[in-house]
Amino acid sequence: MISLYGFDPDTRPAGRFETVDGIHHFLSATAGEHLRALSEHFELVWCTGWEDRANEYLPHALSLPARLPFLTFDGPPGGGLRHWKLDAIERHAGPHRPLAWIDDDHEGCGEWAASRPGPTLLVTSDPAVGITGAHVERLIGWARHVSTTRAAPGP
Repeated sequence: MISLYGFDPDTRPAGRFETVDGIHHFLSATAGEHLRALSEHFELVWCTGWEDRANEYLPHALSLPARLPFLTFDGPPGGGLRHWKLDAIERHAGPHRPLAWIDDDHEGCGEWAASRPGPTLLVTSDPAVGITGAHVERLIGWARHVSTTRAAPGP
């Protein structure tokens, strides 16, 4: 979670406002550092309603070294029974590829993650705080575990 909301304006977290398509977003001051750390263990992909516009704003705003692949969604949020991002995630990752998804809303996704054939980790962040060092540690530990178990020879 990079764009924070729902925090007390009198005690807002570290960060700054960035205008994206005329809308003000409060970007976490630590998100770039966390994403750079995760990039050593993961292929990062923007999974945001900003779609391709994420690359117009976020690499520079977060001091990321490069643009990232991004997902494209079929329609606006809230249009069905499934989480609105799942179809795009499935198209990108396929059923068996390990997948870690950081978001502030995984409502209804637990069963999907549990039934997915590939290793799947959902990391739900607080929208007022965003991604934290504890999230990064959990994700890196999971990536190391998946890498070790997938590389181990079968019985």
